[in-house]
Amino acid sequence: MLRAAMLLTSIGSAVLSIGQTVSDGAADVIVTHGRVYTVNDKAPWAEAVAIRDGKILAVGKEVEIEKLESASTKVVDAGGRVVLPGFTDCHVHFMGGSEALTGVILDDAKTVEEYQKRVKAFADAHPDAPWILGRGWTYPAFGAEALPDKKFLDAVVADRPVLLEGFDGHTYWANSKALALAHIDKMTPNPANGVIVRDAAGEATGALKESADRLVSKVVPPITREQRMDALRFGLHEAAKDGVVRVHSAGGDFQYFDLYSELREKGELTARFYIAYFLDPPELTSTEIDTIENARKTYHDDWLAGGAVKTMLDGVVESHTAAMTYADTGKTTKTFWEPQKYTAAMQELDKRGFQMFTHAIGDDGVDLALNAFENMEKVNRTHDMRPRVEHIETVKAADIPRFGKLGVIASMQPLHAYPDADTLGPWLSGVGKEREPRAWAWKSIAEDGGHLAFGSDWPVVTINPWQGVETAVTRQTTEGTPMGGFVPAQRLTVAQAIEGYTLGAAYAGHREKTEGSIEPGKLADLIIVSQDPFKVPANQLSKTEVLLTMVGGKVVYQSAAWDAKSTSTGASQ
Repeated sequence: MLRAAMLLTSIGSAVLSIGQTVSDGAADVIVTHGRVYTVNDKAPWAEAVAIRDGKILAVGKEVEIEKLESASTKVVDAGGRVVLPGFTDCHVHFMGGSEALTGVILDDAKTVEEYQKRVKAFADAHPDAPWILGRGWTYPAFGAEALPDKKFLDAVVADRPVLLEGFDGHTYWANSKALALAHIDKMTPNPANGVIVRDAAGEATGALKESADRLVSKVVPPITREQRMDALRFGLHEAAKDGVVRVHSAGGDFQYFDLYSELREKGELTARFYIAYFLDPPELTSTEIDTIENARKTYHDDWLAGGAVKTMLDGVVESHTAAMTYADTGKTTKTFWEPQKYTAAMQELDKRGFQMFTHAIGDDGVDLALNAFENMEKVNRTHDMRPRVEHIETVKAADIPRFGKLGVIASMQPLHAYPDADTLGPWLSGVGKEREPRAWAWKSIAEDGGHLAFGSDWPVVTINPWQGVETAVTRQTTEGTPMGGFVPAQRLTVAQAIEGYTLGAAYAGHREKTEGSIEPGKLADLIIVSQDPFKVPANQLSKTEVLLTMVGGKVVYQSAAWDAKSTSTGASQ
C-alpha cells in the first residue's frame, strides 16, 4: 500500500483543540492563508499551521490557528499558495553532489562537441587548477559505442589531467595525461569489479567502468577541509532552494560526519542527515562493524544520524555491469558480491539492528537482495527492520509482491526513468522488450503492498524533486515523448508522487511518527511552492519552484520571487 500513514499511531484530530493549545502557550510562528496539503489521510487539507519550539503545534482553519498568535509570534502569509511538508531525498551522495557544483558541469549538454567546449572553457577559466574535474556526460552522445574516448579530451586539454564522471556515477572518462599519471598501460590489470576499456591494440581508451576509476582518482590531489566545507555550503543552499529538508546519504558522506557536525555547531546545517556507511565487497569485517556502531552511538538525533549500511550488488544497465542477462548480448553479468557472503553480511548487520540499503539495478541483483532479506528475518526473527533495495530499474515479475510481503522498502529515483535517448536507447536495448513492462515498476510494487521512498541519486541527476514528481506522474519527457508515456501503466498520481518524497520517505527512515506530514507534534519542516501541483497540467509539474523552505520552524531559504506579506517583522526575511 502507498499509504505509509496507515502504520502511524493515531494522534487524534489533525487540529489540536484551541483550549488545549492555548494552555500550552502561544505559537512562535504561524503560517497562514495557505492551501496546506498535509499528507495526512484524516485531514488532507488545511488553511494554516502553528509552530512552537521547532515542531508543529496545530493545523487547521485560519480563524482557529490565529488564536495562537501573540505579540512575539512571527507570521508567514502564504498568500493562498500551496504549503507542503518539506521533501526528503532518500538517496543522495551529498558531498559528491556538493563538490560537483564546483567543477565542470555537463548535465544539460548533449553532444561531444558541447562537452569539449565546456571542458575547455573551464580549463581556461581555471589556469591554476592542477586537474580538470567534472561530471554529467551521458552514453548516447558517443553513438553506437556508447562509451567516451580520451581523444576528445586530448583535443581540448592535453597539458593537464582530466577526469569526468558519467551521469550515473558508474563510468569515468579520462584523458591521456590522467591515464599516464595513474600509470595505466597495456599491462595494467582490471581491478576487482572494474574494467579498463581498451581498443583492439590493448590501449586504454579513457573509459573506466565501475571501480576502475579509482586507479585514476587515487592520484587526484585531495581537496582541503575548508574547500569541502565551502562545497557543502553550496550543496546545502541547493537543497534548501529545492525544498529538500532531509537526505538519506547512500555513500560518500560517512567519512565526513565531523564536517556536518561542525556546520551544525555553527548553525549552518539547514538539512537533516541520515548517513549510511558504504560497505565494499567482498565481505563484512569486525573493524567495519565497530566503525558503524561508533557512528550510531555518536550521531543519533533529528539532525545527524548513523545506523545504516549501504552496499552495491551490481552496476548499471548501460555499461552492462548490472546483474542480469542482457537482451542485446545474451550474456549474464554476476553480482559484485558472492551470494553467500552477501547473505551472511546482511544477516549479521540485521542482527545488530542496522538498516541496510542495497544498490540493485538488474533483476538478478534485486532477487538476491530480497532472498537475503527474507533469510535474515527468518534466522534473526527480527521485525520491522525495513531493509531497502535501491534503484530497482528492472525486476522479475515474481519478485514484485515480495517487497510488501517482506516489508522491504522500494527506494527508487523517478527521474532515472526519464525516457530520453539513454533510457530508450542503451538502457532498453540491454533490458529488452520482455522486461520493459517492469521498468521502474513503482506502481506495481505499491499496489502489491510495497512501500515506496523516492530520491534523486544526486549528483547523478538534479536534487530538485519536482522533475522527479513530473516523471513519476507522466513517464514522459518535458517535450511529451514518447506519445502515451514510457510504460504508462506505472504512472502515479500527484498525491502518490508527493508522498514518495514525504511520508513514504519518512517511513523508509523509521521517522514517520515525527516527519513526513503536517501534523501536530511533528517537526516543522515545510515548503511553500509557486504553483498548485494538483491543478497544473502534469507536464508543468517540473516548473514548480520553491518560494520558501522552513526547517525546524526557521526559514532557511527564501526565493527572490517570494512576495507573500508578513504581518510582523522578521517573519520571512
